[in-house]
Amino acid sequence: MAQQVKRAFKYRFYPTGEQAAELSRTFGCVRLVYNKALEERTRAWYDEQRRISYVQSSAALTQWKKTEELAFLAEVSCVPLQQALRHLQAAFTSFFAKRAKYPRYKSRKKSRVSAEYTRSAFTWHDGTLTLAKMAEPLNIRWSRPLPEGTEPTTVTVSRDSAGRWFVSMLVEDTITPAPATTNAVGVDAGITSLVTLSTGEKITNPKHERRDRERLAKAQRELARKEKGSKNRAKARVKVARVHARIADRRRDFLHKLSTRLVRENQTVVIEDLSVQNLVKNHSLARAISDAAWTDLRMMLEYKCAWYGRELVTVDRWFPSSKLCGACGTVGEKLPLNVREWTCDCGTVHDRDVNAARNILAAGLAVSACGGGVRPQRESSRTGQSSMKQETQRATAGIPRL
Repeated sequence: MAQQVKRAFKYRFYPTGEQAAELSRTFGCVRLVYNKALEERTRAWYDEQRRISYVQSSAALTQWKKTEELAFLAEVSCVPLQQALRHLQAAFTSFFAKRAKYPRYKSRKKSRVSAEYTRSAFTWHDGTLTLAKMAEPLNIRWSRPLPEGTEPTTVTVSRDSAGRWFVSMLVEDTITPAPATTNAVGVDAGITSLVTLSTGEKITNPKHERRDRERLAKAQRELARKEKGSKNRAKARVKVARVHARIADRRRDFLHKLSTRLVRENQTVVIEDLSVQNLVKNHSLARAISDAAWTDLRMMLEYKCAWYGRELVTVDRWFPSSKLCGACGTVGEKLPLNVREWTCDCGTVHDRDVNAARNILAAGLAVSACGGGVRPQRESSRTGQSSMKQETQRATAGIPRL
């Protein structure tokens, strides 16, 4: 059954000189309003033990515009300023719900700046977008069309550290679920192979950052030699940002194609609940793990499975997928990272990654069928086997080994 979802479509655009100046002023005002409202809310709490609501912040913004010092806030569209206050309110709501840390101030040197326009602050007519305070529509490069019959409800304009301008349009889109299939796949994340599938297929890690590391190092050396505060340093900083943008764009494109393929071909996708934040504390592997972008891949799988009627199952991070023998259920003692192939006591020779992917699939199917989580259990039952071994054997029963 088709479902209605909110979907953002991002395009690059090329502003005129006047548009760029207007948007730059808007970005600065958004940052100022956000920081000033955050400062007021922080001061009110620590000095008076008083919370300030969004309505009070909005009333304060009106008063700021009437002062001589901040009168320039009235020169830009008021909608992005109000949206900045709404974002601050959402940040505090997440903080009080213990879902996020305390809101931070927006930096003047932040790599990405943005402003959000709601329906009252832009005009959409025959495929042209004109923002408030602007006489001409934006020169957008339509890399793909918007869904037929839709109009944007929210528009976010941004500029990245490489100086590129983007516009993101939020629309209501109708998504039809993908045709049902009986296929299921287990996915084991890695570094040499970005992912290994339970089918035995290994997808090589493109290592985008490593491929451009020499170019990045050269740009960073040139930046380090420039005098601080000079125009040449600003130009060198943009060159470094362009290399980073190239790496990020290629990585994102590859992950989108991989996640779309996995969702399209399989009804059930099983992954591990990896704690990337803890894994990057290993300084020997931190750079490679960050380049692999496992968190981005998981995020893509989550929303694409929800869109297209697929099931995404997450296996507990402590599940011993690599050192568990998929043939007899024996769990080995230790399996260092440099051991890529090992032989079980039952005589089965395992490829470390393929065995892990198949165990992840079996555990995921058990979770999907029985509910609950899959975690290693030490205690044994009356059969003399650990509950993990029994659960794995039940899950793998009737599944052919590939």
